[in-house]
Amino acid sequence: MLKLTRRQVLLGVVCAGLVLLPLAGWSADRSPGRATAGSWADPPPASSAVPSGASFPADRVPGSTAGWASSGAASGPSAGGSGPVAGGTAPAAGTTAGTPALPPPVGWRLTDVPNFPPPPPPEPIVLPPGDEVPFLSRVPVTQPVAFLTIDDGYLKPAEAEKLFAAAHIPVTLFLTTDAIKDDVPFFDRLRAHGAVIEAHTISHPELRGRSQTFQHHQICDGADQLGQWYGRRPVLFRPPFGDKDRTTLSVAHGCGLKAAFMWKETVDKGIVRFQEGHAVKPGDIILMHFRPAFIKDFLAALQAIHRAGLTPALLEDYVPA
Repeated sequence: MLKLTRRQVLLGVVCAGLVLLPLAGWSADRSPGRATAGSWADPPPASSAVPSGASFPADRVPGSTAGWASSGAASGPSAGGSGPVAGGTAPAAGTTAGTPALPPPVGWRLTDVPNFPPPPPPEPIVLPPGDEVPFLSRVPVTQPVAFLTIDDGYLKPAEAEKLFAAAHIPVTLFLTTDAIKDDVPFFDRLRAHGAVIEAHTISHPELRGRSQTFQHHQICDGADQLGQWYGRRPVLFRPPFGDKDRTTLSVAHGCGLKAAFMWKETVDKGIVRFQEGHAVKPGDIILMHFRPAFIKDFLAALQAIHRAGLTPALLEDYVPA
C-alpha cells in the first residue's frame, strides 16, 4: 500500500486548490460565454409596433426579449429558409422561438439604430391603366413615410441580418439572380426580419435599346427564378442602373409586374446623396446596395429618414398587386 508523507499530502492539497480556484471565481453574471450589458445579448430597442405589412416572427417582435441571447454563448444565425410569402408580407415560418440568437454586432452598436414610430395604415396608390408599368422615383403619398430599397446581392454582408433584426423596419430587396445564386438562403433569412424580395434581372445588363426577346428573358425569367427560390414571385421591378425604354416597361407589364422604380436618394460609403434639396421627402424611394460599406450605408439611410421626421414603410403596401 502506497504511503504518503506529510509533505506530499500538503503539496497535493495546494495543487488541487490552484486548479479549483479559477472555477470558483466565476460569479453568476460573469459565467463564460455570457454576454455583458450593452452587447447584442441585450433586447433590441423597444418599438411601439411592428411595421404595417411586415409580419415579424414572434422571437423578433420589437420590445420582446425572446430569441435574443440572455445567457450562454451566442450562436450564429439560422440557415433555414422562411418558406412562401404572399401579399408582400415577410414570413414568420422557419423562425420560431427556437431560432439561434444572433452574435454580437461588429462595427456598430444597437444605439446607432434610430427608433421609429410605427408607420400609418397604408394608403395604396392608383396605378394608371395601359400596357406599360409606371416608372416611379417617389410614391405619391400624403403620409410621413419613405421607402428603403437595396439592390443586387453580389455581396452578403455578415452584419446584414443583425442590422435588419435591430431596425425592425420593412425593406424591399431588388435582387439579381446571378448575384445571389451562390447563397440563396442568405436573403431568405433577411425576409424573416422584414425584407421583401423583388426583381432586378438575371445578370444586371443595360436594358434600354435591347430587343424584346432579350428584355423578356432578363425580366420575366429572372422573376420566375426568384419565385421558385422564395415561394413568391416578385410583383415589382427595378431596371439595372435605372435605365429603361418603352420595351422595358411593356415587357414588365406583360410579365405580371405592377410597377418599376427609380429613386430620389442614393447611399454609398455612408453618404446620402439627394436629387432634390437636402432631406428625404415623404414618399421618396432610397437606393443602396449590398456593398462593403453596407453597415455605414444602412445606418446612414435610416438616420436620414429619421432626421426628416419620416418612418420607413413597405413599398409593396402602397403599390396594389
